[in-house]
Amino acid sequence: MKLDVLNIQGQKTGKQVDLPEDIFGIEPNEHAIYLATKQYLAHQRQGTHKAKERGEITGSTRKIKKQKGTGTARAGSIKSGVFRGGGRMFGPRPRKYNIKLNKKVKALARKSALSGKVAAEQVMILEDFTFDTPKTSEFVNILNNLELTGKKTLLVTGDKDDALLLSSRNIQRAGVTRVQDLNVYDVLNAKVLILSENSIEKIKESFA
Repeated sequence: MKLDVLNIQGQKTGKQVDLPEDIFGIEPNEHAIYLATKQYLAHQRQGTHKAKERGEITGSTRKIKKQKGTGTARAGSIKSGVFRGGGRMFGPRPRKYNIKLNKKVKALARKSALSGKVAAEQVMILEDFTFDTPKTSEFVNILNNLELTGKKTLLVTGDKDDALLLSSRNIQRAGVTRVQDLNVYDVLNAKVLILSENSIEKIKESFA
């Protein structure tokens, strides 16, 4: 499977990149994609929610009324959850929402997501480039040249590029990541996936 390589002016360079079929041309496994997306979203949850229960409320432990003869239910503490200002019954406690997923399933999910993007013709190959200094306007010009203004895009680079990352950080619906940090959710969330030339080799190495 071959795709044309474009430059930052949006023009064909005359070069083509051969995408490996075992990564970009498989039959997408929907269940693996679901599990990987579920794991990613679960890991975004902080799990720091907490409510004070009966034993953590500050207050007197004096029995507030006699046991019998009041005509109402017995009550032994003002800190009971049935009273205003009392502890919460079975309140939330800090916990982790992490989900374990096998490496082979995660790899299959990534391949499936990439293959689905290629099948939907939502992948572009961009010639390697870099910025000397962070410049948002230059990144905006590249998106304009590629006719991607206003679309959700994700640019995948082979190596970390701080100048490129800072240039895109203030642009809505545009993101930059490296192959090492690429996940299924980001791939699916992007309307157009832009792969730099050097990222192709990194992707091949990660699935080797």
